[in-house]
Amino acid sequence: MTEELKEKYLERINALRYIDDDFMTVCLADNIKAVELILRIVLNRDDITVKSVRTQVQLKNLQGRSVGLDILAIDKEQNEINIEIQRASSGAGAKRAAYHSSLLVSHMLEPQGDVESMPESYVIFITENDVLKGGQSLYPVERMVKIKDEYVLFGDGTHILYVNGEYRGDDAVGKLMYDFFCNNPDDMNYEELAKKARYFKREEEGVNTMCKIFEEIKEEGRVEGKEEGREEGLLEGAKKNQKEIATRMIKENMSLGDISRLTALPINVLEELKKQFAQPI
Repeated sequence: MTEELKEKYLERINALRYIDDDFMTVCLADNIKAVELILRIVLNRDDITVKSVRTQVQLKNLQGRSVGLDILAIDKEQNEINIEIQRASSGAGAKRAAYHSSLLVSHMLEPQGDVESMPESYVIFITENDVLKGGQSLYPVERMVKIKDEYVLFGDGTHILYVNGEYRGDDAVGKLMYDFFCNNPDDMNYEELAKKARYFKREEEGVNTMCKIFEEIKEEGRVEGKEEGREEGLLEGAKKNQKEIATRMIKENMSLGDISRLTALPINVLEELKKQFAQPI
């Protein structure tokens, strides 16, 4: 890797934030304390204890269609919690959330397990914009049943929650969202998040890991673009088939901002491509 190319990578690394899902998954991989922090804040519960964290988990439905989960955490009660970063509003629709929820439920129950004792599931979408446009910090989604003229909680153990990334209130959620959009670890409110961001941005081992990730993206661009030996990687290699490459990157759950920077395709074009890919079954 040339010094010039490494400098370009360093500029990209310094600009990364937790709201960029590829950076978030790197920072939260096996980072139990940070995931606990996020869940305790958005679920407003101090009793959550995370036992395991996995990133980029692939789940399949009965028809064999797979979906990649950004973060899958399991707490001490064996409840499964999926955290998704969505910068494009088109990828955070109600049916998408319901699809993720149904996949969690279908994969939690053991073949001979008792349905009534099945753990609870949570799907949490952290969105760049106020997708539901209510001006709230959080939007809990619960299934209700109408009894006569009153709606009461159904209590099936499935929970969906939207976190408004635009929210900047002077509370824990507002401070958390500030950190998700902050690219300087020293300015973050929560050290649990700042520690890993600082590692990947400033410590040699972490920076080398990020550079390796960019190198892999560059090599992928060379193969898909059928142009060998270009130093500019994916951006140059994708000129002849940008949409094909962008679609592949969308399937890998890369953020639209990063895809736009790497392929030079505008965000509105990428949103349309993602909408086509995200059509529910």
